[in-house]
Amino acid sequence: MSHRSRLSGFIIDCNTGDLDAAADFWAQALGCTVANRDAGDDTADYQMLGNTPGDLHIEVQKVDHPSRVHLDIESDDIDAEAERLEKLGAKKIAFVKRWWVMEAPTGQRFCVVKMKDPSRGQAPHTWPAPKD
Repeated sequence: MSHRSRLSGFIIDCNTGDLDAAADFWAQALGCTVANRDAGDDTADYQMLGNTPGDLHIEVQKVDHPSRVHLDIESDDIDAEAERLEKLGAKKIAFVKRWWVMEAPTGQRFCVVKMKDPSRGQAPHTWPAPKD
């Protein structure tokens, strides 16, 4: 079965004790607003930016690892998308809650997450079903 995917957005990982200050900095630096300070859940502490360029999904996330920026690819079938990306040379690092953490052949980490709203923004790319 075919599946769809596209760039979802960017996650700004911050190794910080003050996520409010980090979100405020990035919102002001990017000319955005902090749309939701409570966007996280019981196991993830992040804040959603609003008024982003091109309606791009941008989050500021508190993390334990070194600060960095990573991107998310969203898909209506995260397992099929992870498999497609593995065939391109990426590798699966871990399945976390409901998404795949992956690593590009060049070492950058990224996540494959569930598509939230396929009708919003750029149309997703449709990938053919893999041939057996």
